[in-house]
Amino acid sequence: MGMKGILRVVPKEEYLLPGNPSCPGCPASLGLRYLLKALGGKAILVIPASCTSIIVGPYPFSSLRVPVLNIAFAAAASTAAGISEALKVKGKEGIQVVVWAGDGGTADIGLQALSGAAERNSDILYVCYDNEAYMNTGIQRSSLTPYGAWTTTTPKGKVEEKKNLPMIVAEHKVPYVATASVGYPIDLILKVRKAIKYRGFKYIHLHAPCPYGWRFPANKTVEVAKLAVKTGIWVLYEIENGKFRLTSLSSSLIDPSKRLPVNKYLKLQGRFKHLSEEDISRIQEHVNTMWDELMRLVKES
Repeated sequence: MGMKGILRVVPKEEYLLPGNPSCPGCPASLGLRYLLKALGGKAILVIPASCTSIIVGPYPFSSLRVPVLNIAFAAAASTAAGISEALKVKGKEGIQVVVWAGDGGTADIGLQALSGAAERNSDILYVCYDNEAYMNTGIQRSSLTPYGAWTTTTPKGKVEEKKNLPMIVAEHKVPYVATASVGYPIDLILKVRKAIKYRGFKYIHLHAPCPYGWRFPANKTVEVAKLAVKTGIWVLYEIENGKFRLTSLSSSLIDPSKRLPVNKYLKLQGRFKHLSEEDISRIQEHVNTMWDELMRLVKES
């Protein structure tokens, strides 16, 4: 896509204000900036306890130019569903109710409310920005922390695999599920715009490399995010009305020879520095197996 095409997709208007207290290289503020651009600022955000609670700032001040409700960890999806119903009662249209939550508030503490809202097909957009640990409270492991990753509660590396949450959400038979990456903003923006065309529950899982928790330099956020995709560790896809589709960036990686080895991604991050060659081989094997399964889904769709 040329520069003119990019400018048509990415509005100049900013809804995340400068001077906010996010860390250097923060993927949450980066992703939130793209999200609000995609929505044209026509949104109400529901934010459970997370790094973004700090980024937004204390009441009565805010770093965002949209209404925000900071809510308890477990209640984001149910609260958003209630707001959506209230807007319908008041006859207000064209406003997107969006949950913006981290992996802890989505895959762990908030999973019950998320599942309930998805099962009811509540008319909300739920975005999980996945930085793969509880970053705001001290880098504790979550169920979305990948195998082998150091956290303060897994000092020798996590022994469980990462929970496949997008597919769990898709099992609720909601209209739209997608994955995205802060390294590919055009893909994210286009998926947000597609999602909001649907009535019902929409879910986007956003990969969000965190310099602080993953132990890499703050100027490497986008590079690390792109390497996750190029190595095949993070797959970009969408499930639209039950139909699975690899999006263009991932489609080019169907051929295993076009994927970079996983070590290209792992070696940039201090959280993986303790891994043995055997560990790295296990991760590579897991990625290869995952892609075999994805090829089955592609054929079935």
